[in-house]
Amino acid sequence: MAENGYDNTLSLAEGQAVIYVAGGCFWGTEKLMSVIPGVIDAVSGYANGNVPNPTYERVCAGNTGFRETVRVIYDPRKVSLQTLLYAFFSVIDPSERNRQGNDVGEQYQTGVYYTDPASGEICREVADSVKERISAFYTEIKPLSSFYAAEEYHQDYLLKNPGGYCHISPEEIRNASRIVVDASLYHKPESGEIQNKLTPEAYEVTRKHGTEPPFRNAFWNHYEKGIYVDVITGEPLFSSQDKYASSCGWPAFDKPIDPNAILEKTDYSHGMTRVEVSSRIGNSHLGHVFERDNESPNGTRYCINSASLEFIPYDEMEERGYGYLKETLK
Repeated sequence: MAENGYDNTLSLAEGQAVIYVAGGCFWGTEKLMSVIPGVIDAVSGYANGNVPNPTYERVCAGNTGFRETVRVIYDPRKVSLQTLLYAFFSVIDPSERNRQGNDVGEQYQTGVYYTDPASGEICREVADSVKERISAFYTEIKPLSSFYAAEEYHQDYLLKNPGGYCHISPEEIRNASRIVVDASLYHKPESGEIQNKLTPEAYEVTRKHGTEPPFRNAFWNHYEKGIYVDVITGEPLFSSQDKYASSCGWPAFDKPIDPNAILEKTDYSHGMTRVEVSSRIGNSHLGHVFERDNESPNGTRYCINSASLEFIPYDEMEERGYGYLKETLK
Protein backbone atom coordinates (compact mmCIF):
# COMPACT_ATOMS: atom_id res chain seq x y z
CA MET A 1 0.00 0.00 0.00
CA ALA A 2 1.17 3.51 -0.72
CA GLU A 3 2.65 5.43 2.21
CA ASN A 4 -0.31 7.70 2.96
CA GLY A 5 -2.91 4.95 2.63
CA TYR A 6 -3.72 5.28 -1.04
CA ASP A 7 -1.50 7.43 -3.28
CA ASN A 8 1.86 8.79 -2.18
CA THR A 9 2.31 10.82 -5.38
CA LEU A 10 -0.98 12.72 -5.16
CA SER A 11 -0.80 16.47 -4.67
CA LEU A 12 -4.08 18.37 -4.83
CA ALA A 13 -4.26 22.15 -4.78
CA GLU A 14 -7.20 23.94 -3.19
CA GLY A 15 -10.34 23.53 -5.29
CA GLN A 16 -9.11 20.41 -7.09
CA ALA A 17 -10.64 16.91 -6.92
CA VAL A 18 -9.53 13.45 -8.00
CA ILE A 19 -11.03 10.24 -9.37
CA TYR A 20 -9.32 7.06 -10.60
CA VAL A 21 -10.65 5.20 -13.66
CA ALA A 22 -9.56 1.86 -15.10
CA GLY A 23 -10.70 1.47 -18.70
CA GLY A 24 -8.48 -1.23 -20.17
CA CYS A 25 -5.13 -0.13 -21.62
CA PHE A 26 -4.28 3.07 -19.78
CA TRP A 27 -2.75 4.77 -22.83
CA GLY A 28 -6.14 5.44 -24.39
CA THR A 29 -7.94 6.16 -21.12
CA GLU A 30 -5.31 8.74 -20.19
CA LYS A 31 -5.61 10.41 -23.59
CA LEU A 32 -9.40 10.53 -23.35
CA MET A 33 -9.43 12.04 -19.87
CA SER A 34 -6.69 14.54 -20.64
CA VAL A 35 -8.68 16.22 -23.43
CA ILE A 36 -11.85 16.84 -21.37
CA PRO A 37 -12.21 20.56 -20.55
CA GLY A 38 -11.70 21.01 -16.82
CA VAL A 39 -9.26 18.12 -16.39
CA ILE A 40 -5.99 19.39 -14.95
CA ASP A 41 -3.85 16.26 -15.06
CA ALA A 42 -4.16 12.61 -16.09
CA VAL A 43 -1.54 10.08 -14.95
CA SER A 44 -1.29 6.42 -15.92
CA GLY A 45 -0.68 3.98 -13.09
CA TYR A 46 -1.68 0.85 -11.22
CA ALA A 47 -4.50 0.75 -8.67
CA ASN A 48 -5.84 -1.51 -5.92
CA GLY A 49 -3.30 -4.31 -6.12
CA ASN A 50 -1.67 -6.43 -3.44
CA VAL A 51 2.09 -6.12 -4.00
CA PRO A 52 4.33 -3.12 -3.22
CA ASN A 53 5.94 -0.96 -5.91
CA PRO A 54 4.54 -2.76 -8.97
CA THR A 55 6.22 -2.60 -12.36
CA TYR A 56 4.57 -2.96 -15.76
CA GLU A 57 6.20 -6.37 -16.26
CA ARG A 58 5.04 -7.61 -12.85
CA VAL A 59 1.47 -6.40 -13.40
CA CYS A 60 1.31 -7.98 -16.86
CA ALA A 61 2.49 -11.29 -15.38
CA GLY A 62 -0.77 -11.44 -13.39
CA ASN A 63 -1.85 -12.22 -9.84
CA THR A 64 -1.12 -8.74 -8.49
CA GLY A 65 -4.71 -7.48 -8.37
CA PHE A 66 -3.62 -4.23 -10.01
CA ARG A 67 -5.67 -2.56 -12.74
CA GLU A 68 -4.21 -0.26 -15.37
CA THR A 69 -5.72 2.95 -14.03
CA VAL A 70 -5.64 6.67 -14.75
CA ARG A 71 -5.58 9.21 -11.95
CA VAL A 72 -7.68 12.19 -13.04
CA ILE A 73 -7.23 15.51 -11.25
CA TYR A 74 -9.95 17.96 -12.23
CA ASP A 75 -11.51 21.30 -11.39
CA PRO A 76 -15.11 20.68 -10.20
CA ARG A 77 -15.98 24.27 -11.09
CA LYS A 78 -15.31 23.45 -14.75
CA VAL A 79 -16.30 19.79 -15.06
CA SER A 80 -18.39 17.62 -12.79
CA LEU A 81 -17.56 14.11 -11.66
CA GLN A 82 -20.79 12.95 -13.32
CA THR A 83 -19.62 14.32 -16.67
CA LEU A 84 -16.24 12.60 -16.33
CA LEU A 85 -17.85 9.28 -15.44
CA TYR A 86 -20.35 9.33 -18.29
CA ALA A 87 -17.46 10.10 -20.68
CA PHE A 88 -15.58 7.14 -19.22
CA PHE A 89 -18.52 4.73 -19.51
CA SER A 90 -19.15 5.85 -23.10
CA VAL A 91 -15.84 4.30 -24.25
CA ILE A 92 -15.71 1.07 -22.23
CA ASP A 93 -17.71 -2.13 -22.25
CA PRO A 94 -18.83 -2.69 -18.63
CA SER A 95 -20.23 -6.11 -19.54
CA GLU A 96 -16.71 -7.51 -20.07
CA ARG A 97 -14.75 -9.06 -17.22
CA ASN A 98 -10.94 -8.82 -17.20
CA ARG A 99 -10.74 -7.50 -20.75
CA GLN A 100 -11.39 -4.51 -23.01
CA GLY A 101 -11.24 -4.86 -26.76
CA ASN A 102 -8.26 -7.01 -27.73
CA ASP A 103 -6.64 -6.66 -24.30
CA VAL A 104 -7.17 -9.63 -21.98
CA GLY A 105 -5.99 -10.02 -18.38
CA GLU A 106 -6.86 -8.95 -14.84
CA GLN A 107 -4.97 -5.68 -15.35
CA TYR A 108 -7.57 -4.68 -17.96
CA GLN A 109 -10.55 -5.08 -15.62
CA THR A 110 -12.57 -1.87 -15.68
CA GLY A 111 -13.17 0.08 -12.50
CA VAL A 112 -13.82 3.42 -10.84
CA TYR A 113 -12.01 4.09 -7.57
CA TYR A 114 -12.88 6.99 -5.29
CA THR A 115 -11.26 8.58 -2.23
CA ASP A 116 -14.21 10.15 -0.39
CA PRO A 117 -17.82 9.13 0.40
CA ALA A 118 -19.44 11.90 -1.67
CA SER A 119 -17.54 10.83 -4.79
CA GLY A 120 -18.43 7.22 -4.05
CA GLU A 121 -22.12 8.05 -3.98
CA ILE A 122 -21.88 9.79 -7.37
CA CYS A 123 -19.94 6.84 -8.81
CA ARG A 124 -22.67 4.44 -7.71
CA GLU A 125 -25.45 6.67 -9.07
CA VAL A 126 -23.84 6.87 -12.51
CA ALA A 127 -23.11 3.12 -12.46
CA ASP A 128 -26.76 2.42 -11.65
CA SER A 129 -27.79 4.51 -14.66
CA VAL A 130 -25.42 2.59 -16.92
CA LYS A 131 -26.69 -0.75 -15.57
CA GLU A 132 -30.16 0.05 -16.85
CA ARG A 133 -29.08 -0.23 -20.47
CA ILE A 134 -26.90 -3.35 -20.44
CA SER A 135 -27.46 -7.00 -19.54
CA ALA A 136 -24.35 -7.49 -17.39
CA PHE A 137 -22.21 -5.04 -15.42
CA TYR A 138 -18.76 -5.95 -14.10
CA THR A 139 -17.05 -2.56 -13.70
CA GLU A 140 -15.68 -2.29 -10.15
CA ILE A 141 -16.96 0.64 -8.06
CA LYS A 142 -14.68 0.69 -5.02
CA PRO A 143 -12.71 2.94 -2.67
CA LEU A 144 -9.11 3.41 -3.76
CA SER A 145 -6.75 1.30 -1.65
CA SER A 146 -3.50 2.05 -3.49
CA PHE A 147 -2.18 3.79 -6.57
CA TYR A 148 1.31 3.82 -8.05
CA ALA A 149 2.22 5.99 -11.05
CA ALA A 150 3.39 3.90 -14.00
CA GLU A 151 6.84 4.18 -15.54
CA GLU A 152 7.64 7.45 -17.30
CA TYR A 153 7.50 5.93 -20.79
CA HIS A 154 3.79 5.19 -20.24
CA GLN A 155 2.93 8.80 -19.40
CA ASP A 156 1.46 10.77 -22.34
CA TYR A 157 2.18 7.70 -24.44
CA LEU A 158 -0.08 8.66 -27.32
CA LEU A 159 1.38 12.16 -27.45
CA LYS A 160 4.87 10.67 -27.72
CA ASN A 161 3.65 7.97 -30.13
CA PRO A 162 0.74 9.41 -32.19
CA GLY A 163 0.35 6.19 -34.14
CA GLY A 164 0.47 4.01 -31.03
CA TYR A 165 -2.14 1.45 -30.08
CA CYS A 166 -5.38 2.84 -28.67
CA HIS A 167 -8.62 0.95 -28.05
CA ILE A 168 -10.56 4.25 -27.96
CA SER A 169 -11.40 5.71 -31.37
CA PRO A 170 -10.21 9.16 -32.51
CA GLU A 171 -13.87 10.21 -32.83
CA GLU A 172 -14.55 9.30 -29.20
CA ILE A 173 -11.54 11.33 -28.10
CA ARG A 174 -12.67 14.29 -30.22
CA ASN A 175 -16.13 14.11 -28.70
CA ALA A 176 -14.68 14.15 -25.18
CA SER A 177 -12.75 17.32 -26.01
CA ARG A 178 -16.00 19.06 -26.99
CA ILE A 179 -18.20 18.40 -23.96
CA VAL A 180 -20.71 21.21 -23.58
CA VAL A 181 -23.52 19.86 -21.39
CA ASP A 182 -22.74 19.21 -17.71
CA ALA A 183 -24.30 15.88 -16.71
CA SER A 184 -24.65 16.91 -13.05
CA LEU A 185 -27.31 19.51 -13.91
CA TYR A 186 -29.91 16.94 -15.00
CA HIS A 187 -31.49 14.14 -13.00
CA LYS A 188 -33.73 11.20 -13.78
CA PRO A 189 -36.86 10.97 -11.62
CA GLU A 190 -38.02 7.72 -10.02
CA SER A 191 -39.95 5.41 -12.35
CA GLY A 192 -43.34 6.19 -10.79
CA GLU A 193 -42.71 9.90 -11.08
CA ILE A 194 -41.75 9.48 -14.75
CA GLN A 195 -45.02 7.74 -15.55
CA ASN A 196 -47.02 10.46 -13.80
CA LYS A 197 -45.09 13.18 -15.62
CA LEU A 198 -45.46 11.86 -19.18
CA THR A 199 -48.39 11.51 -21.53
CA PRO A 200 -49.21 7.89 -22.44
CA GLU A 201 -47.63 8.43 -25.87
CA ALA A 202 -44.44 9.94 -24.42
CA TYR A 203 -44.18 7.05 -21.96
CA GLU A 204 -44.64 4.50 -24.75
CA VAL A 205 -41.94 6.17 -26.86
CA THR A 206 -39.32 6.93 -24.22
CA ARG A 207 -39.67 3.90 -21.92
CA LYS A 208 -40.93 1.20 -24.31
CA HIS A 209 -39.09 2.13 -27.51
CA GLY A 210 -42.27 3.12 -29.29
CA THR A 211 -42.61 5.24 -32.43
CA GLU A 212 -45.16 7.99 -32.96
CA PRO A 213 -46.93 8.46 -36.34
CA PRO A 214 -45.08 10.47 -39.00
CA PHE A 215 -46.49 13.91 -39.83
CA ARG A 216 -48.78 13.68 -36.80
CA ASN A 217 -46.45 14.81 -34.06
CA ALA A 218 -45.65 18.13 -32.43
CA PHE A 219 -42.27 19.10 -33.90
CA TRP A 220 -41.86 17.54 -37.35
CA ASN A 221 -42.49 20.91 -39.04
CA HIS A 222 -41.66 23.16 -36.09
CA TYR A 223 -38.88 25.72 -36.69
CA GLU A 224 -39.07 28.23 -33.84
CA LYS A 225 -35.70 29.32 -32.43
CA GLY A 226 -34.73 27.38 -29.33
CA ILE A 227 -33.53 24.02 -28.06
CA TYR A 228 -35.07 20.57 -27.67
CA VAL A 229 -34.46 18.77 -24.36
CA ASP A 230 -35.14 15.32 -22.96
CA VAL A 231 -38.79 15.35 -21.87
CA ILE A 232 -37.87 13.33 -18.76
CA THR A 233 -34.70 15.00 -17.47
CA GLY A 234 -34.47 18.32 -19.28
CA GLU A 235 -31.01 17.45 -20.60
CA PRO A 236 -30.31 19.53 -23.76
CA LEU A 237 -30.19 17.37 -26.88
CA PHE A 238 -30.82 19.29 -30.10
CA SER A 239 -30.91 22.87 -31.36
CA SER A 240 -33.27 24.58 -33.81
CA GLN A 241 -30.12 25.71 -35.62
CA ASP A 242 -29.40 22.08 -36.55
CA LYS A 243 -32.98 21.16 -37.49
CA TYR A 244 -33.83 20.87 -41.18
CA ALA A 245 -36.88 20.21 -43.33
CA SER A 246 -37.15 16.47 -43.87
CA SER A 247 -39.70 14.41 -45.77
CA CYS A 248 -39.48 11.63 -43.16
CA GLY A 249 -42.33 13.09 -41.05
CA TRP A 250 -40.42 13.32 -37.78
CA PRO A 251 -38.13 16.05 -36.39
CA ALA A 252 -34.76 15.78 -38.18
CA PHE A 253 -31.45 17.19 -36.97
CA ASP A 254 -28.03 16.95 -38.59
CA LYS A 255 -26.21 16.85 -35.22
CA PRO A 256 -26.83 17.06 -31.49
CA ILE A 257 -25.88 20.01 -29.29
CA ASP A 258 -23.34 17.79 -27.51
CA PRO A 259 -22.52 14.33 -28.94
CA ASN A 260 -21.66 13.21 -25.40
CA ALA A 261 -25.31 13.60 -24.35
CA ILE A 262 -26.47 11.13 -27.03
CA LEU A 263 -26.00 7.37 -26.85
CA GLU A 264 -26.00 5.20 -29.97
CA LYS A 265 -26.59 1.46 -30.11
CA THR A 266 -27.23 -1.03 -32.92
CA ASP A 267 -30.93 -1.92 -33.05
CA TYR A 268 -32.05 -5.16 -34.72
CA SER A 269 -35.78 -4.80 -33.98
CA HIS A 270 -38.53 -5.20 -36.60
CA GLY A 271 -36.26 -7.17 -38.91
CA MET A 272 -34.03 -4.15 -39.59
CA THR A 273 -30.52 -3.08 -38.66
CA ARG A 274 -30.54 0.51 -37.44
CA VAL A 275 -28.73 2.70 -34.93
CA GLU A 276 -30.91 3.62 -31.97
CA VAL A 277 -30.43 6.99 -30.27
CA SER A 278 -31.11 7.47 -26.55
CA SER A 279 -30.36 10.15 -23.97
CA ARG A 280 -27.41 9.99 -21.57
CA ILE A 281 -29.06 10.75 -18.23
CA GLY A 282 -32.64 9.64 -18.79
CA ASN A 283 -31.95 6.55 -20.91
CA SER A 284 -34.89 7.81 -22.97
CA HIS A 285 -35.47 6.24 -26.35
CA LEU A 286 -35.33 9.16 -28.80
CA GLY A 287 -35.32 7.62 -32.27
CA HIS A 288 -32.64 6.56 -34.76
CA VAL A 289 -29.72 8.07 -36.65
CA PHE A 290 -29.15 7.49 -40.36
CA GLU A 291 -26.28 8.31 -42.71
CA ARG A 292 -26.31 9.30 -46.39
CA ASP A 293 -29.50 11.32 -46.07
CA ASN A 294 -29.79 13.50 -49.19
CA GLU A 295 -31.85 16.14 -47.40
CA SER A 296 -29.41 16.62 -44.52
CA PRO A 297 -26.79 19.39 -44.80
CA ASN A 298 -24.08 16.95 -43.72
CA GLY A 299 -25.64 13.64 -44.74
CA THR A 300 -26.59 12.65 -41.17
CA ARG A 301 -30.20 12.51 -40.00
CA TYR A 302 -31.12 12.18 -36.36
CA CYS A 303 -34.74 11.10 -36.76
CA ILE A 304 -36.30 11.87 -33.39
CA ASN A 305 -39.74 11.32 -31.88
CA SER A 306 -41.43 14.58 -30.85
CA ALA A 307 -42.88 12.79 -27.81
CA SER A 308 -39.37 12.32 -26.39
CA LEU A 309 -38.67 16.06 -26.53
CA GLU A 310 -39.65 19.28 -24.81
CA PHE A 311 -39.04 22.54 -26.66
CA ILE A 312 -37.50 25.52 -24.85
CA PRO A 313 -37.99 28.78 -26.80
CA TYR A 314 -34.93 30.99 -27.14
CA ASP A 315 -36.50 33.79 -25.09
CA GLU A 316 -37.07 31.40 -22.17
CA MET A 317 -33.67 29.72 -22.15
CA GLU A 318 -32.11 32.07 -19.60
CA GLU A 319 -34.88 31.73 -17.02
CA ARG A 320 -35.10 27.96 -17.55
CA GLY A 321 -31.38 27.48 -16.85
CA TYR A 322 -30.20 27.04 -20.43
CA GLY A 323 -28.66 30.47 -20.93
CA TYR A 324 -25.20 28.92 -21.30
CA LEU A 325 -26.38 27.41 -24.61
CA LYS A 326 -27.68 30.59 -26.22
CA GLU A 327 -24.34 31.05 -28.01
CA THR A 328 -25.04 27.85 -29.99
CA LEU A 329 -28.05 29.55 -31.60
CA LYS A 330 -26.34 32.66 -32.95
